[in-house]
Amino acid sequence: MQCVRDGSERGVYAFAQVRFRLAVPRECEFFAQKASTEFEIFESSREREWGIRPKRFMSSRFGGTKRARRKRTPLRSLCCFLLTKGDPMSSMPIEPHAFSDAVVELLRGSYPERVAQLTGPLHLLLDGRHLGLENLYRMVLRDPDHGAEIVQGYLERLMEGDQLSGAPLPLAVARARIMPRIQPESIFEHLDPEQVAHVPFVNGTVIVFVIDLPQLTVSITTEQMIRWGMQPEDLELIARENLAKYTPELEIKILDNAAGGRAAIVSQQDGYDAARLLLGRLHGRLKRELHGDFWVATPSRDTFLAISQGPEPFLDRLRERVQEDFRRLPYPITKDLFFVTRDGVAGTAA
Repeated sequence: MQCVRDGSERGVYAFAQVRFRLAVPRECEFFAQKASTEFEIFESSREREWGIRPKRFMSSRFGGTKRARRKRTPLRSLCCFLLTKGDPMSSMPIEPHAFSDAVVELLRGSYPERVAQLTGPLHLLLDGRHLGLENLYRMVLRDPDHGAEIVQGYLERLMEGDQLSGAPLPLAVARARIMPRIQPESIFEHLDPEQVAHVPFVNGTVIVFVIDLPQLTVSITTEQMIRWGMQPEDLELIARENLAKYTPELEIKILDNAAGGRAAIVSQQDGYDAARLLLGRLHGRLKRELHGDFWVATPSRDTFLAISQGPEPFLDRLRERVQEDFRRLPYPITKDLFFVTRDGVAGTAA
């Protein structure tokens, strides 16, 4: 911000100057509707500089109110909102219907070329394909003070992922970045399983595959897999190998219970915590700390909890916590426990 003096007979007043590049970021579009009616933005005589000041001081020298409205851009509206209303990043409604409406408005404002239409609370169609908003909604509930920022970042990654998924990527480039994720079978309620590269797992889950990029992950489609001349089992083998290399020295926190129970927590927060259930060395790494075979809970993508086989009151309390996390955390997987032995992973779901 920089305060300057105006030389007109209107007197002296302050305004904010904002320098910006010609490529105005689209993420500011959402805040255009939130700009204060008490302030207007006007163009200065110098290229790429804009001022913000109360409407009552507007003069024809700077283009006047009419011109300022005509030349309003997302960035200028955002600047106005910042000066008059505070931090916009806290402004996402919490009620599911209102939240969905706000996401659609943000989509339409930031990406007008995309067609977004609500089909129900936390469900919308984006260019004819289903986009569930439940994970995004849960993310915002966990950090409501930065709700709009979370939504905008999510949408940016979504659009970037769409662009990358449609581009041919050589296997030689992608191979080292192929990673596994465990997902509930319920994802196929809105996705065609024939279009998603995956293999079945246990506890009503499947293993899907993504290309891990620095700022986002891109799901591997069946079309991409066929283009590479591969089968789902080939992808699984590569993904498990890459997962083992991803964090070779896995940090595990061991917790002891007064009743004799023990738990091991993996919390890398890299999007693959639950997927580490697929590590081949998992049993060998944890059997000593957990006194033999053990249970693993993966209520969400970013949760991995290994648990000793007893005592029963300890297990009951942890099962309750797992069910609660499954209901509230983003990217839920399953509330059922996995049983890990030397021979592999077994499910417990009926």
